[in-house]
Amino acid sequence: MGAALRRIQLGSALSAFGLGFTVPYLYVYVAQVRDLGAGTAGVVLAVFAMAALAVLPFTGRVIDRRGPLPVLVVASAVASLGAVALGLSSNVTASVLSAAVLGAGTAVMQPALATMLVWCSSTATRTRAFAMQFFLQNLGLGVGGLVGGQIVDTNRPETFTLLFLIEAVMFVVLGVVAATIRLSRAPSFPDARPTDGSKAPGGLRALLSHRAMVQLCVLGFVLFFACYGQFESGLAAYGTEAAGIQPSTLGIALAANTAVIVVAQFVVLRLVERRRRSRVIAAVGLIWAFAWIVAGYAGLGHGSQTMATAAMISTYALFGLGEAMLSPTVAPLVADLAPESMVGQYNSAFALCKQLALAVGPAVGGPMGATLHGPYIVTFVLFSLGITVLALRLGRRLTPVQDQPSIATTPSRVVAVSLPDAEPVPAASTGATAR
Repeated sequence: MGAALRRIQLGSALSAFGLGFTVPYLYVYVAQVRDLGAGTAGVVLAVFAMAALAVLPFTGRVIDRRGPLPVLVVASAVASLGAVALGLSSNVTASVLSAAVLGAGTAVMQPALATMLVWCSSTATRTRAFAMQFFLQNLGLGVGGLVGGQIVDTNRPETFTLLFLIEAVMFVVLGVVAATIRLSRAPSFPDARPTDGSKAPGGLRALLSHRAMVQLCVLGFVLFFACYGQFESGLAAYGTEAAGIQPSTLGIALAANTAVIVVAQFVVLRLVERRRRSRVIAAVGLIWAFAWIVAGYAGLGHGSQTMATAAMISTYALFGLGEAMLSPTVAPLVADLAPESMVGQYNSAFALCKQLALAVGPAVGGPMGATLHGPYIVTFVLFSLGITVLALRLGRRLTPVQDQPSIATTPSRVVAVSLPDAEPVPAASTGATAR
């Protein structure tokens, strides 16, 4: 990695470390420590998610016009302010407003960081750059949650305030690190624009007319709905109600998920980076379908409690294996589909689909996982198989280099671009690099 890319990865890891201090304890903090009740805690969590939905539709255009660096610095400052405010909030209004500020700031960071990774990577390095980011973010979240758990005391509100202050400092560090990075936009790519003298397309209309990107967004929604949107809602409810596992076991299961990601990430990377992305994603759908079947055995198989517990932990571990396979495939594919002038908008659109899935997933999966145990498992087995079908269909719309970057013979910052109203065409090679 170059110096700029190393700094981006460092800042991303530190911000994830800060988030790990507070995310696992946000509900407990609002409901019990500040004694605002479960209803208020639910509203705070919802506002945290809804704030992201409010800002992401505008984030991409700002990134493409102003560049990802100033957007990331501002987002870091906003998130830091929100973290401090939430750590000091003691009433409903202050808690809700602080959560909105924190949610908006952290949401904007995602497409800004992704765009910076694109600018600082090449065809040969982009897959590993995104895999490294995913690895470091999960490691940061895990370590942050572990350290935070040793600090918190529900009888001492000041310990939670300390967690939010640590989180705020990590966001400030991210902003400072980002401010030291020197980026230069690479020259535009002629193949990304019309050749008949007409104005280059841009904005939402151009993105929606790009069928491959639309299909990828739909696929992304299903991916996050069927996995991440169930971790702390439907799957947790199913595990405790149907499988009868203890709540503490859910912590072990989440730890197993993180451990698989951390241990397997680079082993998996070497296996998938020379294979077609669409087929790797299709394989993830099959793995997750099997994971849901294992979860079905845990709650519906009438085995021993030990076997049910082992099955639930295995389910989370299998999800982690799929996540490790997705990190070097999906995010780089978003960047490789984007015209050079719309990288920020494509990253923001995909982040918006992810956030929608994370908002809808718990609302649908929570009640089903708690009461409709059989239909819940069948539904998400089908969703996982749908991932496989959607991935294979997407593969037919990708150029060979977009689907399998390892076959590219000449390095280029953008692997391939597509005219929104036409079939994808390979991009012209360029020797320019971003610093």
